[in-house]
Amino acid sequence: MDQLTALQTAARITSGELSVPEVVDAALEQAHADTCNAWTFIDDEGARRRAVHLQERLADRDFHPGPLFGVPCPIKDLNECKGMPMEAGSAALAGKVSIHDDGIVTLLKGAGTIPIGKTTTPELGLPCYTEPVGRPATVTPFDPTRMSGGSSGGAAAVVGAGEVPIAQGSDGGGSIRIPASCCGVVGLKPTRGRISSGPYGLDGPGLTTAGVLTRTVRDTAAALDVLSIGWPGDPFPAPRAAGSFLAGCEHPSPRLRIGVLTDPVISDDAEVHPAVAAALARTVRTLEDLGHIVEPASRPFGADAWNSFRCVWAVGAASIPVPAEAEDGLLPYTRWLRELGRGYSAVDLADAQAGIQRITRTTSELWDHFDVVVSPTLAQPPLLVGGLRDDSDPAGDFDAQCAFTPWTSVWNLTGRPAISLPLHTAVVDGVELPIGMMFGARMGQEDVLLALGCQLEDAR
Repeated sequence: MDQLTALQTAARITSGELSVPEVVDAALEQAHADTCNAWTFIDDEGARRRAVHLQERLADRDFHPGPLFGVPCPIKDLNECKGMPMEAGSAALAGKVSIHDDGIVTLLKGAGTIPIGKTTTPELGLPCYTEPVGRPATVTPFDPTRMSGGSSGGAAAVVGAGEVPIAQGSDGGGSIRIPASCCGVVGLKPTRGRISSGPYGLDGPGLTTAGVLTRTVRDTAAALDVLSIGWPGDPFPAPRAAGSFLAGCEHPSPRLRIGVLTDPVISDDAEVHPAVAAALARTVRTLEDLGHIVEPASRPFGADAWNSFRCVWAVGAASIPVPAEAEDGLLPYTRWLRELGRGYSAVDLADAQAGIQRITRTTSELWDHFDVVVSPTLAQPPLLVGGLRDDSDPAGDFDAQCAFTPWTSVWNLTGRPAISLPLHTAVVDGVELPIGMMFGARMGQEDVLLALGCQLEDAR
């Protein structure tokens, strides 16, 4: 059962080949046997109770289950799921239990998925590694000594390990795509506004969006169909989709003009690992073999311009509610980032938001003749645990994260969709490790990325 996709699992449930309780029991067994340190909470009782309820619904001949019905789908520990702990990877929030469901959890439950538990995230979801307080670091299924990435590190790890076929995540600077690359799974950051943060969440500058991690592009498309529903008051309505994202996967990708971005964007100090550069070269050859037009893409802006993101990210970190008495118990990196945010003035923040708008316009001018832009997802294969975290030098920690992720936040700043695909592996230091490739498109064109992703997936 651990090799079934989400769509295959739901199809077998609907046909009667599998029951929902059977599927949930298997997932719970896998979760309890997890070796990636990826769970903060496993809801055996609640998951089994919901499985029985969903199985009973199948007896109603007038009930028509959707494509994800009965599929286990854990929730990232930055999102509210009623009755489950919500500690956001921080000792400051220890003991907090959600009293309601986030909008995305409501939609996932409405589609018939089963939130069997919560997956790990770093403290407040801020760094790109998942090494939360009081827990072992979450690691990639490929090597127990190497990071899973972050901040959706637990979600990516449980999918990559075959414990569940789909897991909910979120992405504010790469937090779905980074762990997708580290764990060898599919991770899509949708267009800004495609997935609402309502009814409780606040969008702020629109950097962050929810999403999922899966093992296949089609599973991601099915989830996007479920989650692409707005709530009243959404500040960033996305361009309307032409139809079902899943149905669109059955149409062959047209010939595309694809830009190849090799230069790191947000960091002048980023070093691209030879295995990553080689994987990009193989990707380019595959794209050419599939008939696409492939051309170089220029760096859209420099690292100095990216300081706008630094300001907005730090102010956002400072605005996260933390009990005053718990502030000193936060990790050094979290405290440093919150203090940095408090040091910016209102004028600084306004200037940063204007800078993001300039970045968006510049990028559009340079790249809009491309249907897709491809780069590596990360500059390096998954690093050893602790390879980025530096409690003695939080500013250096931040810079190291930027060098590790020199492309991902470009798509958060501009609001455009981007997907990490697990196209390659490479042997590094004697271990076979995953290397993701990232593809981004124009605003509202997730369908282009999904069709191309299916083409590349089918060509492997």
